[in-house]
Amino acid sequence: CLGGCAAFGVLEGFRRRRPAAPIGLAAGGPLPFASPFGRHGTAPWSPMKFMSPVTHLRREDGASTGRSNLRRDDGASPGRSGEISPVKPLSGDISLTPSKADFRLAGTMPLELDEARYVALLRRLIGESKHLQNNPRLGITPQEKRAAQVVMEELAPYSQAKGGPLIIEELEYVTNRSNLKVVYPGTTDKTISFVGSHFDVVPADPSTWDKDPFELTVEDGKLYGRGTTDCLGHVALITRFLVELGRKRPKLKRTIVVVFIAGEEGGEQGVGVDEVVRTGKLKEALGGPVYWVDSADSQPCCGTTGMLSWSLKCTGRLFHSGFPAKGINSIELAMEACNYIQQRFYEDFPPLANEDAYRFSNGSTMKPTQIECAKGSLNQICPETTVSGDIRLSPFYEVEDAQQAIEGYVKDLNDMDLEMLPTKGSWSKYVLADDVTTMPNELRRGLIELKWQGDTDSFKLYAGIAVNSDSEGHKALVQACRETYSKVRPFSVSGSLPLVKMMQKQGFDIQLCGFGLMAVYHGVNEYCTSADMRKAHEVLLRIVCLLEAVTDEAG
Repeated sequence: CLGGCAAFGVLEGFRRRRPAAPIGLAAGGPLPFASPFGRHGTAPWSPMKFMSPVTHLRREDGASTGRSNLRRDDGASPGRSGEISPVKPLSGDISLTPSKADFRLAGTMPLELDEARYVALLRRLIGESKHLQNNPRLGITPQEKRAAQVVMEELAPYSQAKGGPLIIEELEYVTNRSNLKVVYPGTTDKTISFVGSHFDVVPADPSTWDKDPFELTVEDGKLYGRGTTDCLGHVALITRFLVELGRKRPKLKRTIVVVFIAGEEGGEQGVGVDEVVRTGKLKEALGGPVYWVDSADSQPCCGTTGMLSWSLKCTGRLFHSGFPAKGINSIELAMEACNYIQQRFYEDFPPLANEDAYRFSNGSTMKPTQIECAKGSLNQICPETTVSGDIRLSPFYEVEDAQQAIEGYVKDLNDMDLEMLPTKGSWSKYVLADDVTTMPNELRRGLIELKWQGDTDSFKLYAGIAVNSDSEGHKALVQACRETYSKVRPFSVSGSLPLVKMMQKQGFDIQLCGFGLMAVYHGVNEYCTSADMRKAHEVLLRIVCLLEAVTDEAG
């Protein structure tokens, strides 16, 4: 979720004071979509690896050219907040304990998932998914309370209200937009937390599906329906794990904390996990690893990128296309301005060795994804074009640095470099010659305006994360996966998750995992598999047993 948590923590590293009103910058605008996790590979929204060649427009001496000097005093590029400390490459061979997980530490908890009851619960949740669809820009608002009620009904026999061990608390900050916190108490102040599995889903168009997206269909071990992978399949998985805790009542040293969240898909403020953290409802999770269960492919996910959405409005001069030197072609200006900004971005935010160490498929990217222009006749030079896109920012760079750099590039274009942009042929111009007659208030030079689709605080909520690979939480996750699947290969993705970086900076040991399928995230005919969820239950149990093994009774 966007917003709500900007006050938590002091951002590390180099900070710049942002100019109050950068030339050509129009601040504000609607909040961006909640960033979909794991959009990579061959999906149409995938940020592809791309490096621009060094541009001939780049000059190092900002003072002599009138360009804003974006180089820091230490000579580093805008993207580098001081020296970036190297990290150790990810490994699938690390372990928390020298021996395998001892299931006796979880009492009589079953190793096997009760598949029939899991499917029955998931069927009820998918049956509510029509009411859980979330897209604020389309005016679609979910009622997460409906899913929360299904989970509470499943857990009710084991709640403290019915004499059981589970402490169940509904956290509703907006009417019908419930989060749900469930605690299984241990004997020490150490914790294991499972957070991030969300009740809301992205919209589904039934006409494009082979099956009803709002009704669970089981075929050949595949469970079809909107939310099976993202993320109701995880909600059902963890709910059934809580049921087994409540039923078997193992004596654990660590407290198990679970928070199911609202508003993950829509990016709303004050609805979901941002409010849970702000109101202190997760403070006990500082006592141990926090597993954010909203990834996929049944392997440890160790890194994500941040996302910043932007639009670039290029204004020219409308004129007859037979006289190109008397008009300013906003379409051509937008093309060249984007090229200029992208080239400078890739110079200042280059690939890093740390990204390879964390197995990112690509480094930071900036690219246009949409373009629109003023409607008119084909024999008119277009006066206005807007290009929109996003930045996927490596977790080893800071959001503020990227924003200030882009703002500086646009300022440079408007102040100086506009006249140096390449033109199409000998007659196309972005600055009109002195002998061209214009009407009052008409532009004589093109204008480029940057508009962020969100504010800095919103973007910081979706900042990328590189998990702590030395923590007990990471070692337990890797070992549990290796023992369950025989082999493990940690990975990172160029998708984004809300709040995880800020929580990490507050001291939470954030670790990422998930057991759906990346290939069908937000897709038509979304599904998860029974086999994956059976194994997922085993992974959760192994994590608990491994961490129990290294926990002193005194906490």
